[in-house]
Amino acid sequence: MTDARQEIDQEQSQQILQSRRAATDSAQQEERFVYAGYHSIISGVDRHWDYGGFPLPDGSFWRYREPNAVVVVEGNRLRVAAVPLTRFHNEVQILDNAKNMFFSTRRFTMPEDGTILFEWEMRARGINTRPHDLYDGFVSAHLLDFATGMAFDFFVSNDTIATVYALLPFPGVPAPPDPEPERAVKPKYFCDFNELPVETAPWQWHRYGISYCKARDEVRFFLDGQEVGRYSEVPCKVDGCILALGLMTEKSIEDGRSVSLHGQGLIGEWGPFTITVRHDGEDGEHTGP
Repeated sequence: MTDARQEIDQEQSQQILQSRRAATDSAQQEERFVYAGYHSIISGVDRHWDYGGFPLPDGSFWRYREPNAVVVVEGNRLRVAAVPLTRFHNEVQILDNAKNMFFSTRRFTMPEDGTILFEWEMRARGINTRPHDLYDGFVSAHLLDFATGMAFDFFVSNDTIATVYALLPFPGVPAPPDPEPERAVKPKYFCDFNELPVETAPWQWHRYGISYCKARDEVRFFLDGQEVGRYSEVPCKVDGCILALGLMTEKSIEDGRSVSLHGQGLIGEWGPFTITVRHDGEDGEHTGP
């Protein structure tokens, strides 16, 4: 009996040791950190965010900055209100779309052998925006790669949430390689706005997540812990990205004139970003918080 019990005890000890080793290995393969630093927008010290924008051919710079926007930072939350919106551009669509936008000063490197997951909370309120018209005014969060033009985003209005998967001709970004016309089966540039069949309301918090697996060329979107979108065959390898936070419209320029403004306004609020990097080569089932 004593020998049998010793064997059982030894087996249990081995199982416990293996379990602890597996937990240690898992912890070593996963990194998690928080990115916020919204106070630096106001203080200018140790900047985590700058106003976004793009250089123009004439040497000037188009800045995504609403001159009368009110910026409020409460702890690790950022709130921006621009009522009414005033910025517009009559010639370049990308410059007309974003009215007020912050770019992260940090570029986040994508792992070669695993996945990276960005999670955050966000809410939106449109003032005098048209009901059920997302593109009349929305609050946004973006993963942007200016080396390739890839963009993975969430857009949120009073009543609509959309994922956005895009390859865009950002000003100054080199054009992606284009195969011979007879071999091309997909567009060179594209933008897929996927309006989700979910309910939301003005100023309602939701938890958002976007994960990217470079090895599998795959991006996945999560809302309140559930996967709501997945794209494979991402056409460009994304080596890194910045974060962007915006107040935006998305109305096509007509006859050389912006038609994006009619007195509407936007208020957006964002929480801190939690970034999880997994180096084990396994995507896992990221399901949000």
